[in-house]
Amino acid sequence: MSKVIKYLPELEGEEQLIVAQIITDMTEEQAAQFAPVYRERRKDEILILVLTLTAFIGFAGMNRFMMKQIGMGLLYFFTAGFCLIGTIVDILNYKSLTSAYNQKRALEVANLIYGAFPQKIEESTDDE
Repeated sequence: MSKVIKYLPELEGEEQLIVAQIITDMTEEQAAQFAPVYRERRKDEILILVLTLTAFIGFAGMNRFMMKQIGMGLLYFFTAGFCLIGTIVDILNYKSLTSAYNQKRALEVANLIYGAFPQKIEESTDDE
């Protein structure tokens, strides 16, 4: 948990716990590289809520486009958010939608960091 607080102090609640689990086994160098990349890719819950609310002024699906769900974004746009029913569901579930998106991005960034900065494996020398 201390790595999360050190490198990503702005995280709270469930997102903080998820990211803490992901970076527990990372070295300090890997965690330092993980933080700015994840910070850039994650989405804020309030931004997703505001984009969802734009459906009421005629731009349905903006939240889905922002979360890289292009197909759903187009479907929402051309059906006015499933006649606003889908938009209302998204308003009620904006926190879980954002959490799922951020969790996917955290795992994606962790895989990227593990690939770019592999952990050094100490070779054991057995003198037999």
